[in-house]
Amino acid sequence: MSILDSAVDPAAPGYAANRAALLERLTELDAALDQARAGGGEKYVSRHHKRGKLLPRERIELLVDADSPFLELSPVAAYGSDFPVGASVVTGIGVVEGVECLIVANDPTVRGGAVNPWSLAKTRRAGEIALANRLPMVNLVESAGADLPTQAEIFIPGGRVFRDLTRLSAAGIPTVSVVFGNATAGGAYVPGMSDHVIMIRDRSQVYLAGPPLVKMATGEVTDDESLGGAAMHAGTSGLADYLAVDERDGIRLARQCVRRLNWRKQGPSPRTAVPQPPKYDPEELLGIVSSDLKVPFDPREVLARILDGSDFDEFKPAYGDALVTGWGELHGYPVGVLANARGVLFSAEAQKAAQFIQLANASDTPLIFLQNTTGYMVGTEYEQRGIIKHGALMINAVSNSTVPHLTVNLGASYGAGNYGMCGRAYEPRFLFTWPNAKSAVMGPAQLAGVLSIVARQAAAARGRDYDEDSDAAMRMMVEQQIESQSGALFLSGRLYDDGVIDPRDTRTVLGLCLSAIHNGPVKGAEGFGVFRM
Repeated sequence: MSILDSAVDPAAPGYAANRAALLERLTELDAALDQARAGGGEKYVSRHHKRGKLLPRERIELLVDADSPFLELSPVAAYGSDFPVGASVVTGIGVVEGVECLIVANDPTVRGGAVNPWSLAKTRRAGEIALANRLPMVNLVESAGADLPTQAEIFIPGGRVFRDLTRLSAAGIPTVSVVFGNATAGGAYVPGMSDHVIMIRDRSQVYLAGPPLVKMATGEVTDDESLGGAAMHAGTSGLADYLAVDERDGIRLARQCVRRLNWRKQGPSPRTAVPQPPKYDPEELLGIVSSDLKVPFDPREVLARILDGSDFDEFKPAYGDALVTGWGELHGYPVGVLANARGVLFSAEAQKAAQFIQLANASDTPLIFLQNTTGYMVGTEYEQRGIIKHGALMINAVSNSTVPHLTVNLGASYGAGNYGMCGRAYEPRFLFTWPNAKSAVMGPAQLAGVLSIVARQAAAARGRDYDEDSDAAMRMMVEQQIESQSGALFLSGRLYDDGVIDPRDTRTVLGLCLSAIHNGPVKGAEGFGVFRM
């Protein structure tokens, strides 16, 4: 065993400053999460409850096994947009009758649960996670259909949600829908495409067009129950497989459906049934990362607080030491780790990473990427040594690796370093962000400086004087823009990750994800693309 040592001193002034800065970011995160949990606001929440109906998180709480965790995904979707935080839908992974399921619950207190561009993106991401990790999907449906003012943005791509449901079924991944109220127009296809459908007497109404539109389109006069009521679908159309007496009975029937799936995981079980906790306090994670992202930190201090027993077998520790690689276990699951140590990636780090990724694929071992990188090194010396081809070597390995990848951005994630360390474009199974983290093409000061240099060169080429006051104003504006657009909440609001998490929860979140991943087989790549040597 190789137990990691720790040099963290909670009494040090720097530690206190780092902790205070991170707690401030966590306060901002909590405020955003409170907005998401508030749904459509007190008025609409009260109206919903007075109708004897449950809120989406209340439905989820009854659906999942008692005292089991629920890993909410993309909770601050739409943050910073014109739509409510949370995007009128709740998604996440919960355990139902012992089975890990991907759960999607519409929030009818937000414009009737209408689908807007952000809720569409969030729902589609949930479907991707279900398919990639072989998770049965449970839809808790109550949606007025498309948000009509934004139909131009959602109508055409929205069809993929229904396609994805059928592809889950074709892949042998069951889908269950419980309809709690209206499921209109496109919303009707969610139960229509599901394997198992539960409707609630006198509550569920499922139709392609409601009575007013039917009258306009055909002249027919009808009512909600005859057109799409639960009893009609249970006894006449056959769309409903089960008819519940109320919401709680509908949730009971959903649990019954999952229990009867006879579901089995295809991946290996944890190597250790009762894993040892880390030897160091996860509370200390708040003081490890510097409040100034330009100041590096040792990622081994993070590993010592998330890996089982703080046990880590480092690979090539003396070579390419700006990237830490090695083996450990997390909640009993074997993992390989790639963690940035000093931000910049040089040729040696890229070559080391490519070899390590190949080894992980050869042993069918999932990979965890802990990002804190400013990108690949630039400059004449490094270009001549081949930084482009060596960076490409690493990105090739990441791109074609088939073992599951989990990514956490701990600090900075800039430039092509984001790609090499398995950013969103490289489809990690899950990607989470600490609230202090930032991601962009480059840092704000560097980006503003580049624009300034280009502008100066353009002015010189035209033989014009350069306006220093305008340059200073431009640089300040650009730095402020990039600073705001590279923040964790901004990026999470656009679904560039699966959630901003409290650093102290990192071990738990990764453990839940590893367990979910092992619903499917874990198999390494048998070949890679051409490596430029």
